[in-house]
Amino acid sequence: MLAKRIIACLDVRDGHVVKGINFEGLRSAGAPAALGRRYNEEGIDELVILDVTATLEKRRAMADTVRAVAQELFIPLCVGGGIRDADDAAAVVEAGADKVSLNTAALATPNLITQLANQYGSQAVIVAIDAKRAADGFAVYVRSGTTATARDAVEWAREAEDRGAGEILLTSIDRDGTKIGFDCEMTAAVSSAVNIPVIASGGAGSFDHFVDVFTAGRADAALAASIFHYAEQSVAGLKRHLRAAGISVRP
Repeated sequence: MLAKRIIACLDVRDGHVVKGINFEGLRSAGAPAALGRRYNEEGIDELVILDVTATLEKRRAMADTVRAVAQELFIPLCVGGGIRDADDAAAVVEAGADKVSLNTAALATPNLITQLANQYGSQAVIVAIDAKRAADGFAVYVRSGTTATARDAVEWAREAEDRGAGEILLTSIDRDGTKIGFDCEMTAAVSSAVNIPVIASGGAGSFDHFVDVFTAGRADAALAASIFHYAEQSVAGLKRHLRAAGISVRP
């Protein structure tokens, strides 16, 4: 069995890491480079930077921030937010990103997934899906969770895989920042529908929540922000807990 990955996420706005609840009420959590350095030292497996207002403000992700964080890391770095075309992707890759995350642009221009996969390899292209529970499934939202679409998370994940995505970053907007646990039902539905890794995001509040999403949720990786940013839980402690539960994780 492949080892499960633990991923920290830096939601960045105006050069600062922020965190809210249900994508709203953002508050500062520190400087991106300092947090990146800390996570690298603590043993996080990967780091994601999301420029949370780049799409709304119609600009690129901040290359200076990406460059500063990349200099602190010896682990894979993924960057998302404001990546609308191949030039935007190239800018963050040149700044030090190993992977790019597409969300709004992937739905607006699905061929961009294929274009970037051909250019950088599927392993470097993550399609981020932000979703809420709906009466008939899991409704996909774009533009930082502000705009509903007519797409369902499961069928969109399948299409993203077909178009060349190497991973799915699945965020439950309903659970984001709540610390009540991942949406394991939604994660399992998407994980069961695709053959590429699924990263679960939204709701982490305890070590057992990670156990749940790796077992019942069938996730390949789990992403968290709040519990790591504010030093509520340690990465090493989480990995010890997962190993004790019989879940393989990286050293």
